[in-house]
Amino acid sequence: MKTISITELKTQQATATLIHVLPEEHFECEHLPGAINACVYETIFVSKVAELVPDKTTPLIVYGAGGDSLDATTAAEKLAKVGYTNVTVFPGGIAEWRQHHLPLEGTHAEAGAATPQGHYELDTETSIVRWTGRNLFNHHQGTLKLSSGHIEVENGVLQSARFTLDMNSIACEDLVDTAYNAMLIRHLRDDDFFAVDRFPAAEFICDRAEPLQSCTPGTPNYTLHGSMTLRGVTQPLSFPAVIAAADADHLTGQAQFELDRTQFGSHYGSGRLFAFLGKHVVNDNVHLHLKVQAKR
Repeated sequence: MKTISITELKTQQATATLIHVLPEEHFECEHLPGAINACVYETIFVSKVAELVPDKTTPLIVYGAGGDSLDATTAAEKLAKVGYTNVTVFPGGIAEWRQHHLPLEGTHAEAGAATPQGHYELDTETSIVRWTGRNLFNHHQGTLKLSSGHIEVENGVLQSARFTLDMNSIACEDLVDTAYNAMLIRHLRDDDFFAVDRFPAAEFICDRAEPLQSCTPGTPNYTLHGSMTLRGVTQPLSFPAVIAAADADHLTGQAQFELDRTQFGSHYGSGRLFAFLGKHVVNDNVHLHLKVQAKR
């Protein structure tokens, strides 16, 4: 893969097509003079370049953020794979160009979301819990709705959160036979599992959010510490989560973790508590995937 230095780029950019491979909002904010935009993160990247530069022998110089970001090299690989024969990478990208105080085009406004702040109420229509229960031979999966909740943020840092789960909303998605599906839901609602008649709500209260320093976008950036109340039993619970702001008024979060149901009195089929279960064994842990959206 050919690369070009910043000195060479300054002398050659007039004779090549310069492609900014970051998203449109970053291109509008700032880009190298004369560059065109095709975002390498989009599935239409190759077709977009083909539309902008149909001649595959045209000299192309691709650049992105610079540093350790793989955007420009990935773009060059994709273009070479579909037959572009003269593709060069400027590995320094926007970062090196800016460091040399060279001119940039664009609005020069900062790209990105504003800092979240204050009280955010849970959006119960778009927030959901997905569960998976297993045994040695099978598994079932479904959903559980959240009935209320809120998140508190101070200067962009998560402080606390509280979520209430509607246990009556438990549903199974994998059993297509309606009779078996209804039988499983009755089983999950009875005293063997979650005793929904007596305990129609479960609740997680996060009283401390620990920021994770070595995270990258898309990986957990907090560990949430708090307590879970299920079947009227409260136990400490901590798990990693991704919390991000779409903009100043909207937060989104996701977390995946295992919850030991036996700690809350759900003993049915536990190999730790019963002998000779055979095919009736049910895993102690239930896998939960929590997706929350909240708005200010």
